[in-house]
Amino acid sequence: MPETLQHTSHDEKNFPILRRPSEYDLSESLLARYMAWLAERGHGPFPDYAALHRWSVESLEAFWASIWEYTGVIASQPYQQVLGRRQMPGAEWFTGARLNFAENLLREALHGDPNKLALIGVSEARAEVRLSYGELLAQVGALEAYLRSVGVQAGDRVAGIVANSHEALVAMLASASLGAIWSSASPDFGVAGIFDRFGQIEPKVLIAVNGYQYGGKRYSRLDQVRELRQRLKSVQQVVMIDLLEEVGIPEEAGVVSWTEALTQGVGRQPSFAQLPFDHPLYILYSSGTTGVPKCIVHGAGGVLLQHSKEMLLHSDIKRDDVFCYFTTTGWMMWNWLASGLLTGATLILYDGNPAYPELDVLWSLAEATGMTHFGTSAKFLGSCRNAGLRPGARHDLSALRVIFSTGSPLLPEDFDWVYQTVKPDVLLASISGGTDIVSCFVTGAPILPVRRGEIQAKALGMDVKAFDEQGRELVAERGELVCTSPAPSMPVKFWNDPDGERYRKAYFDTYPGVWAHGDYVMFNEHGGAVIYGRSDATLNPGGVRIGTAEIYRQVETLEEIADSLVVGQPWQGDVRVVLLVVLNPGYRLDAALEQTIRNRIRDNASPRHVPAVIAAVDEIPYTRSGKKVELAVAKLLRGETVDNREALTNPGALDKIAALPALRGG
Repeated sequence: MPETLQHTSHDEKNFPILRRPSEYDLSESLLARYMAWLAERGHGPFPDYAALHRWSVESLEAFWASIWEYTGVIASQPYQQVLGRRQMPGAEWFTGARLNFAENLLREALHGDPNKLALIGVSEARAEVRLSYGELLAQVGALEAYLRSVGVQAGDRVAGIVANSHEALVAMLASASLGAIWSSASPDFGVAGIFDRFGQIEPKVLIAVNGYQYGGKRYSRLDQVRELRQRLKSVQQVVMIDLLEEVGIPEEAGVVSWTEALTQGVGRQPSFAQLPFDHPLYILYSSGTTGVPKCIVHGAGGVLLQHSKEMLLHSDIKRDDVFCYFTTTGWMMWNWLASGLLTGATLILYDGNPAYPELDVLWSLAEATGMTHFGTSAKFLGSCRNAGLRPGARHDLSALRVIFSTGSPLLPEDFDWVYQTVKPDVLLASISGGTDIVSCFVTGAPILPVRRGEIQAKALGMDVKAFDEQGRELVAERGELVCTSPAPSMPVKFWNDPDGERYRKAYFDTYPGVWAHGDYVMFNEHGGAVIYGRSDATLNPGGVRIGTAEIYRQVETLEEIADSLVVGQPWQGDVRVVLLVVLNPGYRLDAALEQTIRNRIRDNASPRHVPAVIAAVDEIPYTRSGKKVELAVAKLLRGETVDNREALTNPGALDKIAALPALRGG
């Protein structure tokens, strides 16, 4: 075990408690019930969450076996061993087990009430769609039958250019039912960006929308789909979803409408092929802002167990709950949202611009649907705060119990905004993990208090720590986020990486045998976590490191600033800090504002990281999953080419940054 460096107690005044767990949380939450269930079986008793987490990582096999049992995994063959090989990479989980991911997600339809509402699809493009669990099951069976009829077998890839809609869920579940591997992209991706992804995995069937609507504007995708068909030589069949009625479905060889495909298989039941625990389920992609995206393969059993733990224990999603996560199918949070079906809850699928026709639209949706769990990005919550929204005063949010935030670190001021303007007793669960594990390393816990600016807890079963450069554990100090024990949802492999070299290089080069995630983190003595940004985007002038999130916290809470991005630029043998800002309407970047910004960073973050250059821009470049592209901008400022611009929502922002005279190298 690495040496642990102990330090004096961290000043917890920086993380005041904003919400304490209720009596319900402490006795009736699924996490509380799980702890009581463990005690009945001779584990524990656990006096607090810290003791439970310690047991979950020290008794790894017993913990994951308990998750299998407590969450009710459906399997045709039991496992022989929880953990065969323990090493990373290459751990072998639940050897001998055979199961089907789709069968587990559709348990409400199979063993509960098939008439229960499974989903509500809300879209800018069309009328609301509602499906019961029984109707969802029927559509899955019909589409699976069609996929089989066109030659799709276990291990084949089915790719979707799909909206966050019921069709996407049906397509994923139908693919999983027969053992095909599902991969998806959002309809607003460019042809090159989609080809960079799907061209690597060679799908047999492409499921695509004929268009989409965003922010009140409608876009046909027929030409883009035609071009992709020409470039994706592996595609044998296109199933087209008629999302925009006026665009229609082209009468072309190899193209069938979604309606026709389901009609051909109507009345068929899903097969739920029984497959090994690590059989590939999803291919997800790294953001790809500095090169072609890596194709990350996730196994069905690992995703199922990890998401079962997170949905039930950490998120407290119950059968009568209503769960929404604002996401697109190109972000791993869509995969996370889809797993909400395993709880028997009702999912809200929102397809559209969260700021159209006004920024209040999702809060209106929460009221209209009786939403109990609302997930979004830190960027969205910051935008609401910046715009002066007061959702709790305008809407009945009495049903709302949990708000999730991810995508980037949530500013302490956004914690304040939620508790002051949304709901004083809501559980604000800032969560963080990544596409790499399609789940969380640090997350919420209903039995713990919520502290300002802090993620509540290390996720159960995730042996996460902060390491210094020598591989020693840090407490109450910043370091690299690592995971020192295997977890079921770590990737099965990378696609087209037969010897595993790219996989090992991605996570295990820094500390052999230890997963290095690439986040810059601090764990407090009480177990909470603060993410300071990506470790490879940390600012390092004069050899002094600071996370970018620390700069954003100071800058983006100024009333003049709508958004910002900070990077390090090589300069005269060292690194200078460059800050780009987007101004709120009515303000300009003058000498006084520049001085205000510099003073604020100097006084509240670090005098070593005061920007040498502050420049105003019209927009900050973002990935399609809503993350600032610090690495791509840093690459630009080093005079290097940013190859994969298709990964960006607004690639033109890079050109504008490159043209700024103040940023020319020196």
